Amino acid sequence: MNIEPKLQALTQEFIETEKKLADPEIVSDIKELQALGKKRAQLEPVVNMYREYQDAQKSIAEARELIKSGDSELEALAREEIAELEPKIENFTRDLTLLLLPQDPNDDKSVIVEIRAGTGGDEATLFAADLFRMYTRFCERQRWKAEVIDSSTNTAGIGGYKEIVFRIDSQGAYSKMKYESGVHRVQRVPITEASGRIHTSAATVAVLPEADDVEVEIRQEDLKIDTYRSSGAGGQHVNMTDSAVRITHLPTGIVVTCQDERSQIKNRARAMSYLKTKLYDLEQQKQSSEQASERRGMIGSGDRSERIRTYNFPQNRITDHRINLTLYKLESYLDGDLYEMIDAMVLAEQTQKLQNLEG
Repeated sequence: MNIEPKLQALTQEFIETEKKLADPEIVSDIKELQALGKKRAQLEPVVNMYREYQDAQKSIAEARELIKSGDSELEALAREEIAELEPKIENFTRDLTLLLLPQDPNDDKSVIVEIRAGTGGDEATLFAADLFRMYTRFCERQRWKAEVIDSSTNTAGIGGYKEIVFRIDSQGAYSKMKYESGVHRVQRVPITEASGRIHTSAATVAVLPEADDVEVEIRQEDLKIDTYRSSGAGGQHVNMTDSAVRITHLPTGIVVTCQDERSQIKNRARAMSYLKTKLYDLEQQKQSSEQASERRGMIGSGDRSERIRTYNFPQNRITDHRINLTLYKLESYLDGDLYEMIDAMVLAEQTQKLQNLEG
């Protein structure tokens, strides 16, 4: 595969982007400035590596000329330099090919994660709580900030969540979390089951890339905003003030709520951010449907009706059905050690993109 023409075109695009960023007229256009800044950040790693690759190629060409000089000492040094540089050229070629693969424009975003109990009654709500703990433990390992937006607990008194929505605030969170969208299935003996029979329950996970302010515009007249008394955590403050916020987007019927903060102002700000993300996701899903044939079979395509993973407690295993990978490390996995699975998902997606590129 000849990647040189593509790399040359990207280098020229990078130079033109830098020129535009230096244009005084661009500074006053915030939206254009942000778009150009983002474009520059995406191109810079490729261009820098391509320049290193070109320098290595130039050094090899110069060394080959020295071999022709007839000077035995210079020839020995030149051959030594070539032997050192040729493996680097191979590495540069591999890494540049990977960098040229189509990138998900949402990869550098923070995310909002929705976990909902599915089939399985009380056991499903307990599994939803297990998934929430798993992701928050992963966030701790990553040094990411996770904050709850809204939750609905199981009223049976055994714990668990009917639904929990939380935000992960970190650049690049989507690039790792996007593979989690779908139906997660658990097979285990429930604590509520006296006979010791294995039950199968499920929970759905949706990972939504957080929308930037410039990506979604919301008209105030399209909103219905209600306040009510929080029913979540918060000690004596709960049920004393109308701090919880519910926002309905009238054109789409999307409803979001936030009651985790004690301040109505903070809840309203979080709810608005959540609404923008839901609207952005709605638009993304429409585009995905239009490009269905192109996206069919893609890893991490965001199809939330797809059963993606099974957690089998008796056999201490996790199986991802998209890439047919089974790991026998359930306890550490549920404690947030998701790295091996995520690395495998990234590799599978890169392999698939390479095949598409070559095809």
